[in-house]
Amino acid sequence: MSKPTPKTRGRKPPRGSFVTFEGTEGAGKSTLIAAFADLLRSRGRETVTTREPGGSSVAEKIRAVILNEPMHPWTEAFLYEAARAEHLNQTIRPALERGAIVLCDRFTDSTLAYQGAARGLDWNTLRRLNDIATDGLKPKLTVFVDIDPGRGLRDAKDPNRFEAEGVAFQTKVRKGFLRAMREEPKRFVKVTARSGTPETMAAELLGKIGRRIGVEAKTGAKR
Repeated sequence: MSKPTPKTRGRKPPRGSFVTFEGTEGAGKSTLIAAFADLLRSRGRETVTTREPGGSSVAEKIRAVILNEPMHPWTEAFLYEAARAEHLNQTIRPALERGAIVLCDRFTDSTLAYQGAARGLDWNTLRRLNDIATDGLKPKLTVFVDIDPGRGLRDAKDPNRFEAEGVAFQTKVRKGFLRAMREEPKRFVKVTARSGTPETMAAELLGKIGRRIGVEAKTGAKR
């Protein structure tokens, strides 16, 4: 695990819980996040949903460039990190500091998977850039929504240039997520895409991670 940057030493840990969702294109992360957020809110918890790239005014403008304009892989990586730094300081950290649960559609592991495993940029350099952009903040948990890359591309509903790179590219991305999961197994929870309705998947996920984010699952929920 990376050491916190000097700026974060002495800073109090955030009161809330930060949960990220990762996966290849078309895995259904956004749908699961929406159902999980509804479930958490029904338990009386303030829940903030956000996404990367994006999640704040400046970061959303960077998102439009990243998803639509061809560019050098390092340009792509640096734009992601710039958007992430703004997103973290404008949206994620303020929500965590007031005690909210933050659910984020993609975060630092996507940089490792897309720009590292798929684009071929140095994995450890990207890890260091992630640490700088996030000021050392890591998710409490990361949910990896796994799907066959080919099926995911067939079901994808948000066309962008990453989808256009095809199954071979997304297969490399999936391998990147699996590598990140091997490196930090305690942080990751793996779920199978479309293994149930969004509502049943959300309930099962709460059964798996509820205690770790301070929300008890109802009696009888799977653990």
